[in-house]
Amino acid sequence: MMLPWMESVPAWAESEPRQPAAAEPPVRMAILFSGCGYHRHEWWAKGSGPDMELGKVLHPLNDFRDRMVFINGLYNAEALKGNIHSSQTGNLLSGAPLSAGGTIRTGTSVDQVVAQQIGHLTKIPSLVLGCEKANPSVHKNYSMLYSSHISWSSPTTPAPLEVYPALAFDHLFKDAAQQGDKSVLDAVLADAQDFRRGISRQDQQRLDEYLNSVREVEQRIERAGKRGELQGWRPTLTEPDMPRPQDGYPQDIVEHMKLMSDILVLAFQTDTTRVCTLKLNNDHGTLRFPHIGVDYMIHHLLSHTDNDDWLKVNQFFLEQMAYIARRMDSIQEGERTLLDNSMLMLCSSMLTGSHDATRLPVVMVGGAGGKLQGGQNLDYAGQENRQMCRLYLSMMNKMGVQLDAFGDATEALAEV
Repeated sequence: MMLPWMESVPAWAESEPRQPAAAEPPVRMAILFSGCGYHRHEWWAKGSGPDMELGKVLHPLNDFRDRMVFINGLYNAEALKGNIHSSQTGNLLSGAPLSAGGTIRTGTSVDQVVAQQIGHLTKIPSLVLGCEKANPSVHKNYSMLYSSHISWSSPTTPAPLEVYPALAFDHLFKDAAQQGDKSVLDAVLADAQDFRRGISRQDQQRLDEYLNSVREVEQRIERAGKRGELQGWRPTLTEPDMPRPQDGYPQDIVEHMKLMSDILVLAFQTDTTRVCTLKLNNDHGTLRFPHIGVDYMIHHLLSHTDNDDWLKVNQFFLEQMAYIARRMDSIQEGERTLLDNSMLMLCSSMLTGSHDATRLPVVMVGGAGGKLQGGQNLDYAGQENRQMCRLYLSMMNKMGVQLDAFGDATEALAEV
């Protein structure tokens, strides 16, 4: 609790200006990643709007074509220098140059730049989730940590990646309900009594008047809430409505991805965070997919085949995005849904398993609080200024983070 001015207490700094209560839901941003690209013949879109025609990889998103933005042709120039998985993934969300030789240096990723600017508004600045453990080895002169992380809190530090659903759940919600149920005054009463003994009699009177006024406001808010009179936006949930996942690392990849997807949605719904990355697998990863009958080859090797099984695996990853979008679209927030108030982006570090990073696969779903127009099919191939970081500047703008430049881009995409 902030204290009023007192004659016997020195003031060392001015407090920040009070933020008004939000009248509308905030914009949320989630970035999903699946490694090794997609089927070379089935990642495409034709036309626009609700009648947009999609390649087979994207069929799981057919129901969201009116709120989809398909983007072709963007790339990271720095990612072309190594031409291997690590060198193409390590700067996917920053566009920064990478250090080779097993050393680590890239750039702060777009999600962490946003979290550093707006993270103070929520309990958790950002949520960094994964479904495959990090690989610390070195491959062809580049650290495999680049392949294992898309979120970087600094050029030399990947953001801590949580692959255990139970720990991710605890990170978001442990003790949250108890803290939220506690009166502000009750929480600081003992400290206030100790503080009172060290100030002048006149300041003691000021403190008592101040604490009484806070208590009165708390009681008025409680009464108004019971009558339904509170104005301004509130999360649709104040505590989780799903049970805590079991301890341990799920061996079933379907269960693992579903749990992480549910935790992402729940984090946004409770406004515990507004920024999340979900790494569905590592680039150069080792996942297998027995649930769809593809258990004879690991993900990385399968990506070089472009066969029907590779298409099945691609569609499985797109189904995760569709599941999240569907869950979010079922949650009403005033006149919009949680999906309408969010941006979901799915990307990979290469277009195909043949390491083609000259064009990156990007698809977005959601409305960003009315700031993102759906039904678009955008093609930047052949254009001069087609930096992936231009997209990130656009996304940051929608999150209230205004930058003149990011990575190798100096202007946002006007269409996004």
